[in-house]
Amino acid sequence: MSADSRARRHWFIIMGVRLIGVAGALFGIVLASRGVAWPQKALGVAIVLSALAMIAVVPAGLAHRWRSGAE
Repeated sequence: MSADSRARRHWFIIMGVRLIGVAGALFGIVLASRGVAWPQKALGVAIVLSALAMIAVVPAGLAHRWRSGAE
C-alpha cells in the first residue's frame, strides 16, 4: 500500500467519523425538540453534547495516532 492511498484512506475515515458525529448531533436536536417530558429533552441534549465531543476528540486522536514519522 502506497503512502498516498494510506493517506486517502485515513482522510476518508476521519471525514466519516465527523459525518457520523454530525448525524448524531442532528438526531439529538430532533429528539430534544420533539421531546414532551424533560427526560426526553435531557437525553437529546446529552446526545448532542456527546456527538459534539466526538466530532472534536476522535478525529484529532486518529490524526495523532496516524501521524507521519511515528512509524
